Amino acid sequence: MDLLKTLPIGLYLEEPITWLHRLDPRVKLFWLVSILVSPILANAAWRFFLVGLLIALTISALIPLRVWRQQMGWLLFLCTLMLVLTALLPDGLAINYQPPVPTAPTIEQITPSPDQFPTAALTLPQPTGYRYVLVDQGPLTVTQRSLELGIRISTLLFTLIYGTNLFLLTTASEEVTVALEVLMWPLRPLKAPVTEIALTVTLALRFIPLVLEETQNLIRSVQTRAINWKKLGFRGSAQVWLALVERLLKNLLLRAEQTAAAMAVRGFTTPDTHRVKWSVLRLKTVDVVAIALMASFWYARWVWGGEG
Repeated sequence: MDLLKTLPIGLYLEEPITWLHRLDPRVKLFWLVSILVSPILANAAWRFFLVGLLIALTISALIPLRVWRQQMGWLLFLCTLMLVLTALLPDGLAINYQPPVPTAPTIEQITPSPDQFPTAALTLPQPTGYRYVLVDQGPLTVTQRSLELGIRISTLLFTLIYGTNLFLLTTASEEVTVALEVLMWPLRPLKAPVTEIALTVTLALRFIPLVLEETQNLIRSVQTRAINWKKLGFRGSAQVWLALVERLLKNLLLRAEQTAAAMAVRGFTTPDTHRVKWSVLRLKTVDVVAIALMASFWYARWVWGGEG
């Protein structure tokens, strides 16, 4: 089991260099925020459009299939499962569902006879085809509200996880850092620790592969010992897993301490004593096109993506 391949979370794809790699990190950061914010108060069609947009970006960038196939497959399976379960679960409204029009016996009782009122309408046609209960087959009930909740949860989960992962997959941690530092420049007059925040983000992104590596090593150590879980029972298995979690935390804290010591030796104490020099960002033609497309994106969200 290779977690670094099956769960490429926070990893940077160095080769091949795609057109997503060549975009300015500030533009990609704005696009990421737009994709994560636009589902707020959006309709179901727009939420599905965002899912399709992320998949289309992955395919159009020619990212190797081995990088995203397994992760996207598991994520789509999880989101589909959440959609089905949420749609079938009760919607939280403790009401008895009733048809929008009276039943036939009630209509016959309240409908006047033609002798009394010749011009009275004898039928009450339903004005629209709206139904609150979409499926009612025994214990399975799907309502408008439960289906809407399922679409919201599943699409938001996919957009949040895969959108962020696609951004980190095509953007180096140093580029993310410099983009954040440039965008947070107006906070410097307020005495905000902009450089410290940017450096912390870089260390956090670099630390994610270390967490996956330590977890993978512990899983392999358990597999090589061929533990008979049936003989251990529930209590014994729980003790083994608690010991593994404790060892994982100790290893991660040791890695963090080693990283802090290495930075202190190299002079990373304050921004005044060791100024971090990041790369210079310049907007290119492809960045200008991406900004124009972002404006079109928000225009489409305003016109077609709002809740009716």
